[in-house]
Amino acid sequence: QVQLVESGGGLVQPGGSLRLSCAASGSIFRMYTMAWYRQGPGKQRELVAAILPGGGTNYADSVKGRFTISRDNANNTVYLQMNSLKPEDTAVYYCKAAWIDAYWGQGTQVTVSS
Repeated sequence: QVQLVESGGGLVQPGGSLRLSCAASGSIFRMYTMAWYRQGPGKQRELVAAILPGGGTNYADSVKGRFTISRDNANNTVYLQMNSLKPEDTAVYYCKAAWIDAYWGQGTQVTVSS
C-alpha cells in the first residue's frame, strides 16, 4: 500500500510558476513509475508528465518546455515544476504511483487566472 500526499497548488497569474510536490509512503518508492495527471473543469483526466524508476521522462505536448518532472528517491518525493503557466493549465493535479498496483493522491487545485 502506498499513500500519496500532494501539495503546492494555488492561485497564480498567467506567466507565473508553481512547484507541486507529492510525498509517498513506503520503502520501495524507487521502484515506482511516478506521474502527474490533471483534470480540468468538464474535461477528462489526462497525463501531464511521468518519470520512470531510472529517471526517463515523458510529457504531454501541451506542457513540453514549460513543465519539469523530477524525483528524489531519498525522500520519497516527486515534483512538478510548472513555469509559464496558462489559464488552460487550470485543473486539479493528481499524483500517481504505478508498479504492480497503481495508487492516486487526493489532488491539489491549480488555478491560473489574472
